[in-house]
Amino acid sequence: MIASPLGAIDYRESGRGPALVLVPGSCSTGTAWRAVISALGDGFRCITTSLPGYGGTQERRTPADLSIDLLAEAVEAVVLEAGAPVHLVGHSFGGLVALAVAMRSQVPLESLCILEAPCIALLRDSPADLYHHAAIQAMNAAYAEAFRAGEPDAVAHMVDFFGGAGTFAAWPERARSYARETTAVNMRDWQSAHAFTPAADVLAPVTTPVLVAWGEHSHPALRRANLLLASLCHATSCEIGGASHFMIATHAEAVAELISRHVLDRIRAGQTCLLR
Repeated sequence: MIASPLGAIDYRESGRGPALVLVPGSCSTGTAWRAVISALGDGFRCITTSLPGYGGTQERRTPADLSIDLLAEAVEAVVLEAGAPVHLVGHSFGGLVALAVAMRSQVPLESLCILEAPCIALLRDSPADLYHHAAIQAMNAAYAEAFRAGEPDAVAHMVDFFGGAGTFAAWPERARSYARETTAVNMRDWQSAHAFTPAADVLAPVTTPVLVAWGEHSHPALRRANLLLASLCHATSCEIGGASHFMIATHAEAVAELISRHVLDRIRAGQTCLLR
């Protein structure tokens, strides 16, 4: 654990080599990366954490302040604890937080890898993609209504939107139970995501090497949002064949290969660790 004025932060590392900080998404902890870390094999120093409100990382947002910056600060503490420039990798909402870390330029990064972040604002600000934004808003409305009504599996609205119909029911009971327990935190995550507006003029000057990836079978709104993000960041982009949103569990080997190739390419190219 990392001691912080705003509460403890999960920190676990294994292996030796180039440092990867792996940030999971909502309703999960650093253990979500277990299969990817196994597939990466030897040769990487893998550092995992949990976002605030999950695992042992204390929630630091309040009803009056749901800024994504508070989440980014927790990840920045993990990067600093690593003691070296890192390759930052974020999945889902963790990818959005990783993007915020990069935009804040408070810690040195060798590269950034974003795996299907819910970049809602990019859809909202693109007139041609308002119907994609409306699809996410409709899901959120149904999800919030079910949560207010006390439905125990309200979070299934979100999970099935991201992963396809029946995804939540197919999860192991332990995963479903944790998602139920942390539904209120996930609702805050959505509020933080809606308030985060990475504008084109801020993203365009990004010079850290960026990789943005999404699943072949992910929801069209998420695929489109990440394509827009890749374009604005001048990033390398990739579609993971056969995968949907929960790719780090279902397609761990493909994700590991993608991360490994991205990191090793950056090392070979001798890229700097600065993001301006």
